[in-house]
Amino acid sequence: MKRIYWMALICLPILIGCKAKQQISQSDTMIKETMTEKSGMQDKMTYPRTKKGDHVDTYFGVDVPDPYRWLEDDRSAETAEWVKEENEVTFGYLDKIPFRGQIKDRLKTLMDYERISAPFKEGNYEYFYKNDGLQDHSVVYRRPKGQSDAEPTVFMDPNTFSEDGTTGLRGMFFTKDGSMLGYMITEGGSDWRKIIVINAEDKKMVGDTIRDVKFSGLSWKGNEGFYYSSYDKVKDASELSAKTQVHKLYYHKLGTAQSEDVLVFGGAGQENRYVGGYVTEDQKYLVVSAAQNTSGNQLYIKDLQQKNSDFVLVEDDYFSRTSTVDNIGSKFYLETNVGAPNYRVVTAEFPKVTQEHWKDLIPETENVLNANTGGGKMYASYLVDAKTQVKQYNMDGTLDRVIELPGIGSANGFGAKKEDKDFYYSFTSFTYPSTIFKYDIASGKSTLYKQSKIDFDPSLYETKQVFYKSKDGTKVPMFITYKKGMKLDGSNPTYLYAYGGFNVSLTPRFSASRLVWLENGGIYAQPNLRGGGEYGEKWHLAGTKMNKQNVFDDFIGAAQYLIDNKYTSSGKLAIAGGSNGGLLVGATMAQRPDLAKVALPAVGVMDMLRYHKFTAGAGWAADYGTADDSKEMFEYLRNYSPVHALQKGVAYPATMVTTGDHDDRVVPAHSFKFAATLQEMAGRDNPQLIRIQTKAGHGSVSTTQVIDLQADIYAFCWENMGVNPFE
Repeated sequence: MKRIYWMALICLPILIGCKAKQQISQSDTMIKETMTEKSGMQDKMTYPRTKKGDHVDTYFGVDVPDPYRWLEDDRSAETAEWVKEENEVTFGYLDKIPFRGQIKDRLKTLMDYERISAPFKEGNYEYFYKNDGLQDHSVVYRRPKGQSDAEPTVFMDPNTFSEDGTTGLRGMFFTKDGSMLGYMITEGGSDWRKIIVINAEDKKMVGDTIRDVKFSGLSWKGNEGFYYSSYDKVKDASELSAKTQVHKLYYHKLGTAQSEDVLVFGGAGQENRYVGGYVTEDQKYLVVSAAQNTSGNQLYIKDLQQKNSDFVLVEDDYFSRTSTVDNIGSKFYLETNVGAPNYRVVTAEFPKVTQEHWKDLIPETENVLNANTGGGKMYASYLVDAKTQVKQYNMDGTLDRVIELPGIGSANGFGAKKEDKDFYYSFTSFTYPSTIFKYDIASGKSTLYKQSKIDFDPSLYETKQVFYKSKDGTKVPMFITYKKGMKLDGSNPTYLYAYGGFNVSLTPRFSASRLVWLENGGIYAQPNLRGGGEYGEKWHLAGTKMNKQNVFDDFIGAAQYLIDNKYTSSGKLAIAGGSNGGLLVGATMAQRPDLAKVALPAVGVMDMLRYHKFTAGAGWAADYGTADDSKEMFEYLRNYSPVHALQKGVAYPATMVTTGDHDDRVVPAHSFKFAATLQEMAGRDNPQLIRIQTKAGHGSVSTTQVIDLQADIYAFCWENMGVNPFE
């Protein structure tokens, strides 16, 4: 049964020739107040007066001003006041959009349906998550294993964790026998976690709360203790923005203080930014993944049967990816892209587990592989043009069957424990709400278990996949979803969303909130840009470092395809993306300000010269490179860095930057500096706003936050496209 290694998806060389003029000018240097004419809604809009400092960094002899450096201080009263004033302007604008309330009401109606996760078996029980509709957090239920007709009871309700719904559940980890549970919580959306241990039967707390946990799973060794990962406690700096560099794997023994936890891996001599560890299902081995970047890892295995045994190095290349899929005794099944950009499964006998001992079990194919096991079988899940195909293999590598899925879409959950006879998996697509199927391992039969009961008729919509050519001639796939019979005359509001980085694959997914856009004549388009993982490591590397411009060209090409083929026009197009996708939007609007009417960069990496100075940002260098690497890399980054690429007087799209004040993955300073620069530079009557969610991190924590944010996004889009969807 495959385990996840915990890394920051988003997801340092010595600084060369970089000096800083540290003081911010206390003069009255301000950006000018920008007036925006907005017929029919408001006569003029005044942006906050944002102070400009005289801070300058020097890279390879080149001076780079950073006038809004002071906004990086998330603990200062001055930054807090700026946030308050910007939100007042933004929400003042949004409050005047006449149909915003109707959008919010419709979102509530559409999202008010029962959502259930695939059940999972632990000990004597079968657990699942359920949200009745508008609950801020899904509730965990359970019933006796094997009694599918039994009435489930509430096991844990995260809605009781905090009054305002901003404390959430972020992982449940049971002992092998299911009698003990360690679960993690997040507060205000931060990546920092707390671990609470309870007895699964009576739900009574065991021991003290473990604090300061980050980018971690939890793996039990018997019932006595568990492994988890974290960084040293931040001192004399902001916990939300301070750099986190050396990740450590600890062992915590129940009944002891956290201060007595044993360092198992990491620290001096093992300085890795991301470290994760888990105990194999048979409890015989500890597997550790160690990484400097989000792309690639070293892999180690330790024999827990031998006292004081050493770690055995399986693979030491930080820029390849190797993970354990399962083990049967000393025989390990490994998934790797070493010599196979689309991945393969190999076997090796411990302790002889290095490359020269590997034997191919499932060879590489033209499609990207993700393998898992359960019930004595192996499941090879392939991405075929970003759609799921699953094959079931025997453990000797012979093909058992191709599993029939309900249609073209995304399937998840193919994996179970060794003794299981069945398991549950989910299937979804753009117009296919997430549906749970029960799968019988022996027969290969899928039986419908739970189907979403949302007020939505999928037969009214269609999804097509097209392939278009990017600037350099590369063929790029894109999904397009819209109402059947829609007239393609260039007048349709279109929401173009993409990511393009960190080997992340965007596959078809259902979204209830997206229905508001579709049912009111909107088109949703999702291209699979280079930098992602849809076509393996070659596709990923084609969008990294000095190839990053390919990603922006792919995105621009997607927009141009939609315009050329009359799906939409520039005046009816919104470009959107989050995190690395926020960078994508920021860079695209800087390079092609005429391309779209609306730009929606969310929690984006906007300052490409300094991203590696905050929290886990240094781990993204394998994808981006850093401004300290070389003069060539510095110039390449500065050329597309959204904060630095904006030009005075350019007519940029109507823009609403979004971020969260507790985002400690991509710190909100990126968005703050970009918004301040945009308000200074923009030369057209389009609004340039920033919406800063309080008690939220790199994504919304609660259903309420999701609804509020999505209503504001759609309202902003339609308002600036000149569309009232309810007329």
